[in-house]
Amino acid sequence: MNTKYLRLKEIIRNNSFFIIVLVTVRAYVLYFFNRIFHYHLQKKDFYKKLGYPLNLKKPQSLNEKIVWKKIYDRNPLLVIVADKYQVRSYLKKILGEEKAKEILIPLLYVTVKPETIPFEKLPNDFIIKANHASKRNIIVEDNHFDKKEIIKTCQRWLKTPYGLEKMEWAYQLINRKIVIEELLREEDGSIPKDYKFYIFHGKCKLACVDVYEVNNNVRSRSYFDERWHFLPIKKSKIIQGPKVIKPKNFGIMLELAEKLSKPFDHVRVDLYNLNGKIYFGELTNYEGSGTSKYEHQSVDFELGRYWKIEPGYWEE
Repeated sequence: MNTKYLRLKEIIRNNSFFIIVLVTVRAYVLYFFNRIFHYHLQKKDFYKKLGYPLNLKKPQSLNEKIVWKKIYDRNPLLVIVADKYQVRSYLKKILGEEKAKEILIPLLYVTVKPETIPFEKLPNDFIIKANHASKRNIIVEDNHFDKKEIIKTCQRWLKTPYGLEKMEWAYQLINRKIVIEELLREEDGSIPKDYKFYIFHGKCKLACVDVYEVNNNVRSRSYFDERWHFLPIKKSKIIQGPKVIKPKNFGIMLELAEKLSKPFDHVRVDLYNLNGKIYFGELTNYEGSGTSKYEHQSVDFELGRYWKIEPGYWEE
C-alpha cells in the first residue's frame, strides 16, 4: 500500500494537469468553507500560530487588522499594487515617469505565454516571477537553467490561483502574467539588503532590514524605529540580526516609502539599497497573511494601535 501511495504521489507530482486541478479545487473548497462557516479555518489557523483568538469585530493587533483587511477591504488600489507588473504604473503615477524609472528594477520581458520567452536574448542573470503571487519565482544565475522546466512551471503558475484559501482578496483580480526582471546582486554576488518600512496612515512607525547569507541560506532581520534606533524585536523563525549601520540615504528611503504609502491606511514598503542606489521591491498589504508571530505578543498589539480602522464598515 505504501509503495502504491508513493507511486501515485510521484505521478501526480510529475503531471501538471493533476497539480493544477488539485491546487485549484483545494483553494476554492477552503475559500468557500471559510465564507460559509464565518472564517472558521482563518480563526483556527490564527489561534494555532499566534496563541490568541482572532477578533474580527474589534481587531486590535496588527495581525488581526491584516486579516480584517484581507476579508473586508476592497480598495481597488490593492489589486494594482499587489500585481508585480501593474505596480509599475502605480509608481509612475505617484512619483512621475523619471523618478519611477530610477528606482524600478529593469523589466526584461512580460508575457502570458511562457513558451515565447526569448531565453537567448536574456542576460546571464535574471529572475522570473508570477505577477499574481508571492514567492513564485525562479532565479537564474550564470545562464544555468532548464528551459522546458521553466516553461512548465510558469504555465502551472498561470493556471493556478494564489491566496484564495487564505482569503487574500487582492490577488484574485489580477490578470496573470509572467514577469522577468534583472537580478539585483552586490559586487561580491550577495543579495542586497532588503529594507522594509511599516507605514501607518502615511507615517513610518517601524523599519527593519533583512540580510541574506546565500552560502549558508540564512536570513537575519534587525528592527529599528523611524529614527534608526535599534529595537530588540524578534519574529519567530527569523534570526534576530545585529545593529546595522544607518544607510547614508536612509532619509530619502523613508521619504519615498511614506510617499508611496499615502493612499493606504497601512502598508509595508520594501526597498533595496544597492551601493547607495535605491530600488523598489514591493508594497506588502498582507504581511504573513496576518499570522506573523513576534517573540513578544505585546509588539503585535503595539503595532496594531498605530492602525486606526473606522468602526461601522464591516460585519463579522
